[in-house]
Amino acid sequence: MPRIVLVNPEIPPNTGNIARTCAATQTPLHLIGPLGFELSDRYLKRAGLDYWPYVDLHYHESFQEFRQHHQQTGGRRLGFSTRGTQCYTTFQFQPTDWLLFGCETAGLPQAILNDCEATLYIPMSQPHVRSLNLSVSVAISLFEAKRQLEFRTAEEKRLS
Repeated sequence: MPRIVLVNPEIPPNTGNIARTCAATQTPLHLIGPLGFELSDRYLKRAGLDYWPYVDLHYHESFQEFRQHHQQTGGRRLGFSTRGTQCYTTFQFQPTDWLLFGCETAGLPQAILNDCEATLYIPMSQPHVRSLNLSVSVAISLFEAKRQLEFRTAEEKRLS
């Protein structure tokens, strides 16, 4: 299954909500520092409720440290951004994908977007809205990837 990667998240409740989504879907969550909060933050813990024991949580001090981990495990790095070049609904996800999201105020830095194999966006109808909430964006993207992959897996089983 794909993995969620948050690069320099700043708002504890967003990360807590994402952690809860990851726990519910058994999706690994990777946090890349520096973080805008402590992992012991009470708002982070509150948003994640009592699901933290079910979160497959990984922390990387820097993007370089994450890149080393990624090189050992493989898979595509997919950067999500309002500046992405492909709509997330038309993209073909793979089980080994890494879904990268940037901090709430600035998104993913251009250098990290350039390092990704693909950049994806979530379409928005209202041009005056800059972006969606980070936890909403992660949930939308993760569930689309899961929908595609579970459908493909079911179809492969049916054909075998």
